[in-house]
Amino acid sequence: MTTLTDPPKESFRLSMLIYDTRYRSATIQVIALLFFMLAAAWLVNNTINNLNSLGKEITFGFFSEPAGYDINQRLLDYQNRDSHLRAAFIGLLNTLVVAVLGCITATVLGVFIGVLRLSKNWIVARIMTVYVEMFRNVPVLLWIIVAMAILTEALPSPRDFRGENPEASMAVFDTVAVTNRGVYIPEALFSRSLGDIHVLGDSSLRFDISLDFMAIMAVLIAGLFFSRKIKQSADKIQEATGIRPSTIWKRLGVVFIPLIAVLVALGFHLGYPELKGFNFQGGTHMRNSLLALWLALSLYTAAFIAEIVRGGILAISHGQTEAAGALGLRSGRIMSLVVLPQALRVIIPPMISNYLNLTKNSSLAIAVGYMDITGTMGGITMNQTGRELECVVLLMAVYLVISLSISGAMNVYNSRVKLVER
Repeated sequence: MTTLTDPPKESFRLSMLIYDTRYRSATIQVIALLFFMLAAAWLVNNTINNLNSLGKEITFGFFSEPAGYDINQRLLDYQNRDSHLRAAFIGLLNTLVVAVLGCITATVLGVFIGVLRLSKNWIVARIMTVYVEMFRNVPVLLWIIVAMAILTEALPSPRDFRGENPEASMAVFDTVAVTNRGVYIPEALFSRSLGDIHVLGDSSLRFDISLDFMAIMAVLIAGLFFSRKIKQSADKIQEATGIRPSTIWKRLGVVFIPLIAVLVALGFHLGYPELKGFNFQGGTHMRNSLLALWLALSLYTAAFIAEIVRGGILAISHGQTEAAGALGLRSGRIMSLVVLPQALRVIIPPMISNYLNLTKNSSLAIAVGYMDITGTMGGITMNQTGRELECVVLLMAVYLVISLSISGAMNVYNSRVKLVER
């Protein structure tokens, strides 16, 4: 009679790291990582030694020196005697402004144009096709320059608004002035302001947070929260009884009534631009450099987003559109309730790349004199201080952080709207 016993376990040997398939892949990855780290260390050490031999040790102390140049379009207070770090911070905010405005505008235009490209109206579809082909096949730098030239040459100058019979007049009930020096729009003012909170004192990154803005945002967020709760309650009633209660007035009331009350309590009013001397005074001044960059990047990126939206819509089975139409839904409701929600899983991933491209293309702002992070830290600051390596490395890090933040936020949104199999 024989007995079966388990074979003895093989002891680990170093040769198994190469010849055993269980360990070989990990071994190759570790070796590749070591070679990469050694190459990076050699490159960094060689760079540092070369800079030291030239008397240019790596240091970031130059950021505390006075910048000595002006920034015309800015969100925060800035004088030319402020430090280079302050100038870079202002430039970073300008980059973020263009990126946010451009992404929003390009998305709205892109979705609208992408839907119209599929229109059954032959003329509308062809016009949208011409738009897409025209904008995406011409470099964005040329569109930025063209937009700047149009805004500068085609719009009236401030002196055209003067006189008894002026050649130009203000728009939107005489509250907006569109000139060749920029657009002047009303600004929000508060006669009973709560004041500001000063953050970071007198440092280069100092900024003020308006308590009025915080109060308005708190009330608005709370209103939207309760409006969502009302909607969820109506959804539960509909699921239980089949009857959908009317909630439109309740939802509008919880959002706008508290908001209006806060605005009245703060003494909200608008400050309008007025022609004084040789230019307009008051209001918020949006310079042509900002407008040209915003307009060109939005129109250029919208052409790509339109094609992405068109492809996403075509990816949805036509049978679902026919089924929705058989239920009595109109074409507009079919697009917003049936087609686009499903097309998002196809649209969002490539749209992330276009958002990243728009943000990086904003570095072309220097072509029209808009001082973003590239024009400040990567331009004037680098030329004045001679610190090329430090400025370029930090500039790359800034764009990397912005791009990763956009990609991460869009990936989170993509995971929330993707279809879940049951």
